[in-house]
Amino acid sequence: MGFLIPHYLFSQKDSLNLKNNDETGQLSDSLNSAILNEYNDKVKEIELIRLADSVKKAELEAQLKSLKTTDNIKKEELQKQLQELSNKDANRIAQKRTQIDSLRKSAKAFPVTGFFNDTLFLIYSRLGSFSAQDRAQIISKRIRKLNDNFLFTADSLKLVEAETTIDIVSGENIIMSISENDAIWNNSTKYDLAESTRKIIGTAVMNYKSQTSLSTILKKVALALLALLVLFFIIRYTVKLFRWTAHKITEQEEKQIKGIKIKNYTLFDAKMQIKLFLTINRIVEWVSILLIIYISLPILFGIFPWTKNFANILFGFILNPVKSIALSIWDYLPNLITIIVIIIVFRYVLKGLKFLKLEVEKGELSLPGFYPEWANPTYQLIRVLVYAFMIIVIFPYLPGSESPIFRGVSVFLGFLFTFGSAGSLSNIMSGLILTYMRLFKKGDRVKIGDVVGDIIEKSLLVTRVRTIKNEIISIPNSTIMNSHTINYSSDAAEKGLIIHTTVTIGYDVPWREMHQALIDAAIKTDLILDTPKPFVLQTSLDDFYVSYQINGYVRESNKQAVIYSNLHQNIQDICNERGIEILSPHYRAARDGNMTTIPA
Repeated sequence: MGFLIPHYLFSQKDSLNLKNNDETGQLSDSLNSAILNEYNDKVKEIELIRLADSVKKAELEAQLKSLKTTDNIKKEELQKQLQELSNKDANRIAQKRTQIDSLRKSAKAFPVTGFFNDTLFLIYSRLGSFSAQDRAQIISKRIRKLNDNFLFTADSLKLVEAETTIDIVSGENIIMSISENDAIWNNSTKYDLAESTRKIIGTAVMNYKSQTSLSTILKKVALALLALLVLFFIIRYTVKLFRWTAHKITEQEEKQIKGIKIKNYTLFDAKMQIKLFLTINRIVEWVSILLIIYISLPILFGIFPWTKNFANILFGFILNPVKSIALSIWDYLPNLITIIVIIIVFRYVLKGLKFLKLEVEKGELSLPGFYPEWANPTYQLIRVLVYAFMIIVIFPYLPGSESPIFRGVSVFLGFLFTFGSAGSLSNIMSGLILTYMRLFKKGDRVKIGDVVGDIIEKSLLVTRVRTIKNEIISIPNSTIMNSHTINYSSDAAEKGLIIHTTVTIGYDVPWREMHQALIDAAIKTDLILDTPKPFVLQTSLDDFYVSYQINGYVRESNKQAVIYSNLHQNIQDICNERGIEILSPHYRAARDGNMTTIPA
């Protein structure tokens, strides 16, 4: 079972592909071999029946010839039997053709190679005790031996019809035999297939003789020397070209090449830039020379028939990857266009969201229950979600996204992000919550834990506070969420912030007089409001003194330190003017009534 395929239908590349497929598909080949072996058994049975029919047909033809011309009845009977055998043979061939057609895709071919390991034709069929592979190897050896006959010509090959085959013969040697199975596999007759195969073999032998003749070899050697001479001059002038460019680069120092500066920083001075350009020039020179040599080698190898395969292999090293990359890019274009469209759509979605954010920030667009300071963090949060959704949509269209390696890397990066940013995620979530809780804004005077100062920066990770001593303290947002916060500025502009301080005065000073003195000191203090009017609270009656607390309203919560300082100064001045003795902190004095602690 099998067939022969002429060389003009199968090139050497096809043979190599078949060989590669054989190496990479052993399981498929085993299945094909089982199918082919089963078919071979059926062919043997059919062949036995055909041989029996052939013997019977020969006997009938002999009987027909021996009959007398007057015995018409017997003659008609014999002719009828012969016709039945012919019809039976035709049905047998049709049945075999149907079975062969069903095996064309799974059948394995074995190439018959010529003198330069080029494929002449393929064999699928076994013949007698020889498998298709054995036949291909034996025929290849016999074809190569034809070159030993110096008197060989293409017409030396003859076709000799045997009992069941047509033999291709050179002298007394049988080169190969064409069977009925070969013809069926090739959709041809035995004679037509034998004739085309004879021409292929004759042409291959004569081409080899022509290409290996002394005159041809001398011509090819001369052509190779000419190619080497051309290569020498090309490389020589290439070297001269790059030397000229190196000289021109050197001449441009402090002229066109003045170095690279970024503002006041010199990234490259002129000498460093010249050195860099000369290095690039040298690299391009060597790459060009190597490329010229690489391109010339296949040309040299292609001159001689023995090395033509090396030429194809060398060209394949460059052309095959380039072709593969080009085909991959071409196949990926639909996905690339889809990704571009997705990116454009999401870009305009983000532009629309940014426009809404700016309108809310400027107050042009107001939403019930939505404060302007929420606009930017909300936009940033939505932008992250939009980008994440865009990546999810694009992911299936990325090259290699279905590969296990790509998925493994994605899972690994996910683990790194999850476990490596646990603290950061906690701060980010706290920052978002603080934003929507509106605990404070930039510029507010706050007290967070033991830290008092003005908010100078509020991000998703940390909040930075400047103290009255000009210290910058960074507080993680998660820490703020876990502690209490006092905001001195949130209502100061509208209702005013009440500042207060306590003084202790002895029981000998009337409380009404002391109240008025403290109120006058508060009114005298800059930045304390006259309305609402300052007021005094008596907070305790102790053993030796009374505690008076002066309270005043201020708008500038960020200036508490200055206000307190001025208030304390004014309290001292008013008390001194009115003869009131301040008894805090505690002290004891032995007095006769003539001396006081009031400054003169």
